Amino acid sequence: MENINRSVKCTVEDCRHHCRSCDYCSLDTIRVGAHEKHPSGDRCTDCLSFAEKY
Repeated sequence: MENINRSVKCTVEDCRHHCRSCDYCSLDTIRVGAHEKHPSGDRCTDCLSFAEKY
């Protein structure tokens, strides 16, 4: 049985941590970061816990 963290919704099916049965993350915690010095919107941030699915 996979761990489903219902506090972290996720639609990135190519991530190793994506729950296959629903759009949630399986990690207990995630790390979010910005790829711009002064982010001004959601497109400026990334999930740094992403891991490519095998």
